[in-house]
Amino acid sequence: MDWTSTGVKLISICNRSCTMAKRVAVILSGCGVYDGTEIHEASAVLVHLSRAGAKAQMFAPNQEQLHVIDHCEGKPSDGKRNVLQESARIARGDIADLAKLDVSAFHAVVIPGGFGVAKNLSDWGVKNKDFTINSEVEKILEDFHKAGKPMAMCCIAPILAGKILPGCELTVGHDKESDTWPYAKTADTLKEMGCKHVNKDVEQAHVDVKHKLVTAPAFMCNAPIHKIFDGIGVMIKEMLKLA
Repeated sequence: MDWTSTGVKLISICNRSCTMAKRVAVILSGCGVYDGTEIHEASAVLVHLSRAGAKAQMFAPNQEQLHVIDHCEGKPSDGKRNVLQESARIARGDIADLAKLDVSAFHAVVIPGGFGVAKNLSDWGVKNKDFTINSEVEKILEDFHKAGKPMAMCCIAPILAGKILPGCELTVGHDKESDTWPYAKTADTLKEMGCKHVNKDVEQAHVDVKHKLVTAPAFMCNAPIHKIFDGIGVMIKEMLKLA
């Protein structure tokens, strides 16, 4: 056996494998569904990226949260919290200031849901369809789009895409309110913004090929957590196909 030749081939295979690993930026908005990132959605995103062999790097804006919610009572509480510091809880400390995100270093970007999207990454929670996106977040998403790199967003996060990509196709689940779909009116608002809303079940995702945008309902649906997890898995799989 020619061990030199074999060694070169193994190194070549290893190098190709390393090169093929997709680098994905994950943008968080705090820690906790009512005032930050929905933790189960963030965890599902990270698990599915890891399973696919992708390398995730988490980011969050270094700014004060809109407010702090007592997650036991579901009511505002005293005190102030920083979005980056809170997001670091989910990232186990491995997180960077969003201002340092270099779009050229990543193949794609993912934004999990949670009210932090509507309160810290934007002011949707206050202004609804007349909202604005945090300028730093808006520029990064526009840069990913201009570079032809895919974006994936779940739960309430697709509102961000609806703002920067007029006429895009997306989903936040169903557009008819029910016990299963309590936030369906969000779909109507997105339609008013000029988006094409596509009804999808919780275990599905929608792919807008033109805009390289993949969206999934996640916790916009009252569903068993394993179905939320599976739907996010579909979203990640479809996003990586575009990367």
